[in-house]
Amino acid sequence: MSAAYADGRQQKRVERYTKFWQKDLTHESDADNKNRLDKYTDVVNGYYDGATELYEYGWAQSFHFSRFYKGEGFLASLARHEHYLAAHMNLKPGMRVLDVGCGVGAPAREIARFADVQIVGINNNEFQLGRARRYTEKAGLTDQITYVKGDFMKLSEQFGENSFDAVYCIEATVHAPTWEGAYGEILKVLKPGGVFGVYEWCMTDAWDPSIPSHKELAHQIEFGSGIPELRPIRLARQAMKNVGFQLEHEEDLAARPDEVPWYYPLEGDISKAQTAWDYLTVWRMSWSGKLVTHTAVRLMEMFRLLPKGTWEVGESLKVAGDALVKGGQTKLFTPMFFMIGRKPAEDN
Repeated sequence: MSAAYADGRQQKRVERYTKFWQKDLTHESDADNKNRLDKYTDVVNGYYDGATELYEYGWAQSFHFSRFYKGEGFLASLARHEHYLAAHMNLKPGMRVLDVGCGVGAPAREIARFADVQIVGINNNEFQLGRARRYTEKAGLTDQITYVKGDFMKLSEQFGENSFDAVYCIEATVHAPTWEGAYGEILKVLKPGGVFGVYEWCMTDAWDPSIPSHKELAHQIEFGSGIPELRPIRLARQAMKNVGFQLEHEEDLAARPDEVPWYYPLEGDISKAQTAWDYLTVWRMSWSGKLVTHTAVRLMEMFRLLPKGTWEVGESLKVAGDALVKGGQTKLFTPMFFMIGRKPAEDN
């Protein structure tokens, strides 16, 4: 019998997560891809039931990448990435803002402080929502931030149309079965003239799925990141336009010639740590750090302190980590295709 945890995690969906992919990722078929898209909710929830605590331990409460300046601390870089989004969206005090795919709420807390806005975070994972609420209460921000369970493919059903002044999404709509579906719902819940800002995970336009190594790289990232299907930049851009957004800005921020690349923490080379505080973060991504983490996860799973299947999800994270570094080095992948879209104002 499958265990259901009081915190919202479900053992069965953690156990099933890796079964959505072939053991040999070079044998992935269109049928496998379609199955993941059809069952995207199970894919994403199974992944985050198993991966959330690993993310918080190994990375931070902000589940996203960021650009780095030379000498910039890891947590400072994450916060700056969030501020950059809020500033480009021109968020103002008192605005009602929707965070689509809010994780455990760290970006919402940072943006609420930075821009003095009211934020509603939506997430389909009960485990993450519980943690988001607890962290937000501890931060004293419950008067600014609330969280709701929901599907970002059904936003207008939950909130009604013309409900928000602004919507942002940080590396979350990559989990959607289609970008048009997610962006179309975001357009509906925005008020006329409202703004949408997004950092999107994409394969770059240099990626060619007809090249086996390119296709395998995408599957490796998908497998270790809870993503039903990775798609290229051109489709993200087109999806924004197709649903009716006026695209005001677009840029692949990973393409900037930064001295310190966005993927450097995943390389696990402690000599590259930007500050003394970052040595531990980078070490966790090294071979010895991964060995310690995954041995501990295996033991905790054996003693039923973690849902069965968590270790396998952790192993998939290692596959993705290596693939993300390779994708960054070869410029075939970006976690920060940045777009600002605006919902057209109503005719007078």
